[in-house]
Amino acid sequence: MAKVNITRDLIRRQIKERGALSFERRYHVTDPFIRRLGLEAELQGHSGCVNCLEWNEKGDLLASGSDDQHTIVWDPLHHKKLLSMHTGHTANIFSVKFLPHAGDRILITGAADSKVHVHDLTVKETIHMFGDHTNRVKRIATAPMWPNTFWSAAEDGLIRQYDLRENSKHSEVLIDLTEYCGQLVEAKCLTVNPQDNNCLAVGASGPFVRLYDIRMIHNHRKSMKQSPSAGVHTFCDRQKPLPDGAAQYYVAGHLPVKLPDYNNRLRVLVATYVTFSPNGTELLVNMGGEQVYLFDLTYKQRPYTFLLPRKCHSSGEVQNGKMSTNGVSNGVSNGLHLHSNGFRLPESRAHVSPQVELPPYLERVKQQANEAFACQQWTQAIQLYSKAVQRAPHNAMLYGNRAAAYMKRKWDGDHYDALRDCLKAISLNPCHLKAHFRLARCLFELKYVAEALECLDDFKGKFPEQAHSSACDALGRDITAALFSKNDGGE
Repeated sequence: MAKVNITRDLIRRQIKERGALSFERRYHVTDPFIRRLGLEAELQGHSGCVNCLEWNEKGDLLASGSDDQHTIVWDPLHHKKLLSMHTGHTANIFSVKFLPHAGDRILITGAADSKVHVHDLTVKETIHMFGDHTNRVKRIATAPMWPNTFWSAAEDGLIRQYDLRENSKHSEVLIDLTEYCGQLVEAKCLTVNPQDNNCLAVGASGPFVRLYDIRMIHNHRKSMKQSPSAGVHTFCDRQKPLPDGAAQYYVAGHLPVKLPDYNNRLRVLVATYVTFSPNGTELLVNMGGEQVYLFDLTYKQRPYTFLLPRKCHSSGEVQNGKMSTNGVSNGVSNGLHLHSNGFRLPESRAHVSPQVELPPYLERVKQQANEAFACQQWTQAIQLYSKAVQRAPHNAMLYGNRAAAYMKRKWDGDHYDALRDCLKAISLNPCHLKAHFRLARCLFELKYVAEALECLDDFKGKFPEQAHSSACDALGRDITAALFSKNDGGE
């Protein structure tokens, strides 16, 4: 069976002819089918808000947890309530999970009372009660490979691990986010990769989603215990909170620099839900207060720094930086990483593709995109430019035009995508005037003010005839005002 990669197929649907049709056929998302979907039945039983639902392994039972502190097991196919029990919690239930390979007998709940309870459904009794967390428990995770083990994420910033084979009434701390994220960090969600049960994804307050290798964490703890010099050190030792290679970080590139904006509006970025695709190659993340993101876990790179070309070479060569879309190994993925000592370029060289005319059919697509742009139909323009880029990936003009459309549309992340297009256009044509200027504007909009000033100065040096244009003067005033505000105690 061929592997399914929804990220790849979504991109193909957007930029390829007949891509939408093949996507609909592959995933059965045709309009007639969607229109037939509707409410089949309402299951009555809870007296409070229902916060969580969980299917069993076979998919014939559904468990629910509610503010009424009860859990109910349903036969959803026949719209029947099979079992209802009070969980012993004293506050809202936020998570409910069947324990794998337990014959649908064991159910685990986590709640706002900071407790985790384990229930035997055959006798309707709570058989284990864990009170190790000090704040609300938001999510429980289980894994088929670990039939006696489960994990919890809570707003005290801890990920705890439980082993029901042990007689201890206490859990152990697997991950302590407070050690490297501060005391105010809150863990909101977690899930285990269905194809690799050693891989645990954690969402918390902040823009980053973290993937941990449970094996490496346990091996690190064993080595620490066996070391005679370990003393009172623990896994969460501040000097080395995580073993190398145990964590990967994923983030949408425009989010880290938006953090002050969200904090000023009293809304912090929080990953409220994470889940893997069935084949474990993709990670879907709901970023509370922002958007939903789908990360392709098969494409991993160490983070690169976006860097500016120093000069407009006439010899057909240009110095160029690199950019990434995903990252790995104790680094940041999808981020824009700038050195504190400036926006510089390493001494590397890349071939510059000569600018060639577009074939007639692509010229028509470009003209259609230009017309959509003129009518302020930014999304349509972006889609058409993307279609042309797919077939002419070395045409700097197309990247520059698409960057302009992104900058006009101004959706979350659009300036980041525009910045990437500007860098690509400059790498293909180092004398692309508009790409250079738009790059400075993108940096400013992304709150890299000092780098925007350096980029603008670079633009003025390369294109002195534009140094006193109205657009250049306006951007210069914006940058100066932002720098003054920052130096005067602003954000």
